[in-house]
Amino acid sequence: MRIEWPTLGLIALCYCVWTGALFAPVWAALPLLTLAIALQSSLQHEVLHGHPFGDRRLGEPLVFASLNLAIPYLRFRDTHLAHHMDANLTDPYDDPESNYLDPAHWARLGAPARRLLSWNNTLLGRIMVGPLIGQIAFMAADARLIRAGDRAVLWAWLAHGAASAAVLWLVVLSPLSVWVYLSACYLGLGTLKIRTFLEHQAHERARGRTVIIEDRGPLAFLFLNNNLHVVHHMHPKLPWYRLPQIYFNNRERYLRRNDGYCYASYGQIFRRHLLRAKDPVPYPLYPQK
Repeated sequence: MRIEWPTLGLIALCYCVWTGALFAPVWAALPLLTLAIALQSSLQHEVLHGHPFGDRRLGEPLVFASLNLAIPYLRFRDTHLAHHMDANLTDPYDDPESNYLDPAHWARLGAPARRLLSWNNTLLGRIMVGPLIGQIAFMAADARLIRAGDRAVLWAWLAHGAASAAVLWLVVLSPLSVWVYLSACYLGLGTLKIRTFLEHQAHERARGRTVIIEDRGPLAFLFLNNNLHVVHHMHPKLPWYRLPQIYFNNRERYLRRNDGYCYASYGQIFRRHLLRAKDPVPYPLYPQK
C-alpha cells in the first residue's frame, strides 16, 4: 500500500480518544488518557520508521507533538534510530536506550543510588520510578550535548517546548485539571516501561540480545506488536499489523535467530519479574569492578 490505512486510521482514533477523554469525568479520563498517551508513543515509533507513508516527512507532522510532554519527537527519532545499530545493543555508552551502567560508574555510586537503580530493575520499580529516572538521565545527556554546541538537539527541545505548550493549552481549555493530565502522562510513560523492560539483554552475541514476547493481548496491541521485537529489529520497515503473521509463520527461524530469548506473554513477565530483577545494573559484558 502507498498509504498504510490501518496505521493512519489508528492515529485518527488515538486523537479522538484523547480529545474525548479531556471532557470525560476524572474516573474515565485518567485511564483513557493513559492509554492514548502510550498509544501515541507507539505510533510515533511507527512514523519514525517510515509509516504510514513511504516518506517519513509526511507522517511526522501527525505525531510531532508528544502527548506525554516529556520526550521530544525529534530526539526520540534520532536516538531510536541510533539504537537500531544492533551491534551496539545494550552497551551503556553506544546504545541510547540501554538501562545498564558501566561497572566503574556503578562502583562510584552510593548505597541509596544503588538501591534505587536496583529497584528500577524490577518491573514494578520500572513502572513506578522508571519514567523519572529515565527522564532525568535523558535530559542530562541532552543538556551536555547542547552545552557542547549541538544545535540539532537544542532545536529539538525548542520545537518540543512549543508543541507541548500547544498541547497544554488545549488541556487548559478543557474541563480537565492540568494535574490530572500530568498524572496521565506519567502513567502513560510508566505503561510504556512494561514494553521496554526486557526488550534487550546483555548477550555475547548481538543476535541474542533482542526478545520475543508471544503475547497477542491488549498490551501487544497498545505496543503495536513490538513485543515481537526481534522481528521488528530484523525488518524495521514492516508495519505493525504484519509483524504477528511474519513471526508465527516463521517462528522457529526467529527463535534460532535470538538464541531462544522468548517469553510466552506479558503475564509471564509480571509473574517472574514484578518484584525480582531480571538483570544486574552493571553491564555484565564489561569487566566488573
